[in-house]
Amino acid sequence: MASQPAVFSQAPRNLTRQISVGGVKIGGGAPVIVQSMLDMPTTHVSRCVKTIEQLAAQGCELIRVAVPNAKALPAFEQICEQSPLPVIADIHFDHRLAIEAAQRGAAKLRINPGNIGSLEQVDAIIDECGQRGIPMRIGVNAGSLDKAFAERADLTLSEKLVGSAVSFVEHFRSRGFEDVVLSAKAHDVSTTIETYRKLAQRLPEVPLHLGVTESGTLMQGTIKSAIAIGALLLDGIGDTLRVSLTAPLHEEVRVAWGILAATGLRRRRPELISCPTCGRCQVDLQRMANEVDQRLQTVEKPLAVAVMGCVVNGPGEAREADVGVACGKGKGAIFSKGEVLYTVGEDAIVEALFKEIEEL
Repeated sequence: MASQPAVFSQAPRNLTRQISVGGVKIGGGAPVIVQSMLDMPTTHVSRCVKTIEQLAAQGCELIRVAVPNAKALPAFEQICEQSPLPVIADIHFDHRLAIEAAQRGAAKLRINPGNIGSLEQVDAIIDECGQRGIPMRIGVNAGSLDKAFAERADLTLSEKLVGSAVSFVEHFRSRGFEDVVLSAKAHDVSTTIETYRKLAQRLPEVPLHLGVTESGTLMQGTIKSAIAIGALLLDGIGDTLRVSLTAPLHEEVRVAWGILAATGLRRRRPELISCPTCGRCQVDLQRMANEVDQRLQTVEKPLAVAVMGCVVNGPGEAREADVGVACGKGKGAIFSKGEVLYTVGEDAIVEALFKEIEEL
């Protein structure tokens, strides 16, 4: 089906400073932006570009690419030239890689000043990006804190993360560089939430990149990310996010959009509303709901679709659904916005639902 624009809610957001990453706006009232990161060697240019194209089709809006050494730079330049998404260079340890990535087409750099080396080397990156108008993400995590905070036993991890992040932002400002996005990630949900809430208070004007680092495989990572990122988004905190999973990349994007939809901020694809079933259900609801869910993956309309097991949880509780079914014994009443349209047999329910979806 034809792609439809995403829906944006009017939920209150922290109004941060807006930056532009290759034309994609972050902060300043812009929609919360979905990112991912390639999980393959940068030198595999055609494979990288194809993967970026696939992720873009699934709703990814920015892509990050590791540049681990100088050998990766020519390929990185080609990826920047061919990518349908703005490309962020992920740099660690070597400031020269960051400078050359900026020269070779990076739309943004992600660095952790705590592992780049000396402040003089960080300053060289700041100066290069300032001259080229390239924004940066300051990415802080527990493994590479500012030395002034890392060894302090009187501080919690959250306090160390916030202290490090604030000190780095202040240093960038002292160099006249304001085009900064900030992240301070932990693998623990409570620490993540506490850290970002403190950062939003200390640096309310700085756009924040949300995420739970090293969150785990698909199920655990989804749960941890949904709790932490969702809680912060509902607080009005966060301008862009990545769901970091030990899973196929498309799952990161799918979960990210699921979190945005569940928090009412953005919806790209339909939301499925389905009841957990009980002794009143007289159809194979699990099979039906799974089939509907699978088919909805190709529908790019921000709809609410309800699959309800009986009249108790039918048009009444799901009255706001754009289209739905309330099942009885071997049959189902197709409804829209709480109004019953017609009744069909159990075998015809799914096709009837998608007939109505196509007409919306």
